[in-house]
Amino acid sequence: MDIRKKITFTYVALSTLSTLLLCIVVFVLFRENNRYHFLKRLEDRAKIVASIHFQNDPEKSRYYSELKKNGLEELIEEEEFVLKINSANSFDYNTKLNLPNEFYTNVLTTGEDYFEVNSKYYLGQVFKENNQKYIVIVGARDRRGKTTTIFIAKILIFGGFGFILLAFFLGRFLAKRVINPVARITKEVNRISASNLHNRLPEVKNSDEISDLTETFNDMLDRLETSFEIQANFINNASHELKTPITTIIAESEIMLLKERDVAEYVESLGNIYNQASKLGNLTESLLKLTQTGYDGKKQVLDIARIDELLMDVKSDLDKIYPDNRVSMKFNFAPKDSNLLLIPCNKPLLELAINNIVTNGVKYSDNNEVFVTLSANQESIKIAINDIGIGIPPEDIPHLYEPFFRGKIATKYIGYGLGLPLASKIIRMHDGEIQVQSEQNKGTIVTIVFNKSKIKKNNIKKSNVES
Repeated sequence: MDIRKKITFTYVALSTLSTLLLCIVVFVLFRENNRYHFLKRLEDRAKIVASIHFQNDPEKSRYYSELKKNGLEELIEEEEFVLKINSANSFDYNTKLNLPNEFYTNVLTTGEDYFEVNSKYYLGQVFKENNQKYIVIVGARDRRGKTTTIFIAKILIFGGFGFILLAFFLGRFLAKRVINPVARITKEVNRISASNLHNRLPEVKNSDEISDLTETFNDMLDRLETSFEIQANFINNASHELKTPITTIIAESEIMLLKERDVAEYVESLGNIYNQASKLGNLTESLLKLTQTGYDGKKQVLDIARIDELLMDVKSDLDKIYPDNRVSMKFNFAPKDSNLLLIPCNKPLLELAINNIVTNGVKYSDNNEVFVTLSANQESIKIAINDIGIGIPPEDIPHLYEPFFRGKIATKYIGYGLGLPLASKIIRMHDGEIQVQSEQNKGTIVTIVFNKSKIKKNNIKKSNVES
């Protein structure tokens, strides 16, 4: 049974139970109300019967008789008895009355009681006249009470069945309303495969469980997409970048082995091999860093790093690759309080992301000046990378984060279109935002913003999940 049917039947079952309880309560209260009002009528009758019995004046007796006959509502099968009380436990018994002894005992003890047999009520009251006590017993059948009770019972039964039927349709509507967002998420997730991992579920603005589920799926897709991009990036770099130094080393070795050489030639050749091997080692180390981004949800925050030190590490790595680069690190706006520069992060990954962006600035500006500016306060940490390069056409900006996309004017530069998408995913995984402003032939400004309150909130969530 699917969840939709479970919700429907659960709602119907609960509605049936609550309706049944309500019907029972209403029926009991209605019946007790009928009994109460009928007994009040019998009390009035008993008072009139006592008055008639006590009056020696025939005129007054006739008046009370007319009042009972014409002024009061007629009772069905009405009977009246006046029994003289002789002592505390003795009275004149009437053989027409077939009532239990407990009834008489209660009347003598409490002064009033009633008894019901076959929908006929008998009310007994004690009256006193001239130091003589009497038991006045009035009996009548509550035909109207029985009729109205049956009528209200029919209303409750048919109304209850009608409400249960309505509850079934309301339950289906409720189940559809509850399950539809989940079904929509399932449908959207089924459309996502390895070829379109960049697609995301539409964001839900309501802060409820469905919104949390959507956000969780999108975070999972971020991690999956990053992993796939890393693999593709690793394969492409391995096949293209590793080929050159390996080919150079093999060729150099083959040439030197063709014949004996002078020592100077061996030294020169070994120097070339050493340089290519060092390059190969550095490249391999860089590629291995990519494999560290196989985010499993528990390795997203490993370090507490100072962002200024991380930027200096980026500059140091960049100097090894581009010794003549013109990248300038500007910390003029950095706060004096070093605690404001701390950020929980996976340091190798965040360094890789920023390195990719700065390297793009160097590459696409033909090694022109690139300015990296750092600022921070209590609310956020901001990094701005500004280059004076070829810029990005407006029509290309929406596609910047698509893997393997390369703009028209960027095709003359070596690259695979993975650097910025990869950087974007890593920054987003660190609860940061990346913004790109660019004008063709004038340059590009890439701004990275880490909102501290959001980082703290998400870290708390993650720690709760892990615990």
